Amino acid sequence: MMKIAIFGGTFNPVHIGHIALADDVCRTLGYDKVLFVPTFIPPHKKMLHVESAENRVAMLKNTFKSDSRFVAETCEVDRGGVSYTIDTVHTLIEKYKGELDGKFGLIMGQENAFEFNKWKGASELAEITDIIIAQRQKAVSVDTDGFENENTGEYTGGFNSNEYLKIFSQFPFNYIPLKNLILPVSSTEIRARIAKGAGWRYLVPQAVYDYIIENKLYGYNG
Repeated sequence: MMKIAIFGGTFNPVHIGHIALADDVCRTLGYDKVLFVPTFIPPHKKMLHVESAENRVAMLKNTFKSDSRFVAETCEVDRGGVSYTIDTVHTLIEKYKGELDGKFGLIMGQENAFEFNKWKGASELAEITDIIIAQRQKAVSVDTDGFENENTGEYTGGFNSNEYLKIFSQFPFNYIPLKNLILPVSSTEIRARIAKGAGWRYLVPQAVYDYIIENKLYGYNG
């Protein structure tokens, strides 16, 4: 039996921030495995400049050859069309029946948590999974003069800015705050840097770097 977490996203491409976050879920929260679930067509965002599902899955699989804790789970790509997280969770509960210890962990960033109440089946998702909310911005505190003082970026026991305190005090479901290191890396920025010839080598795992160059993805031209 294993503690398993679900990490959904476009992964366009997967980068060191994604991997570091999954590593934190395993090491900090005691999960044995993280399922990276690349979306085929996400229901909540426009698919702009998205590489093919085949290439995104290949980059994930190549990356995880060296770490058995992480798995490229292709159920949404195999299903095709628009996938909702509630449907994916039901599929994975059935698929991992007999292997799963307790509930699936459901990993999301702060920005997704803000909109979680709009998700299809949000209340049911909160019942059948353990919601894990990761920091995506550095925690800040406000001094007596009203200026924000940025800390080291390490977790300090809560989401410290007034905005986050307000939003999460109103979050209507139980959740686990993840004490994750914050890496200011985004797939959008990586794609832009590749296209304009800026440095990006150390923002992605070696296997992803090699794959992008070999297949000339995201406007790479050497």
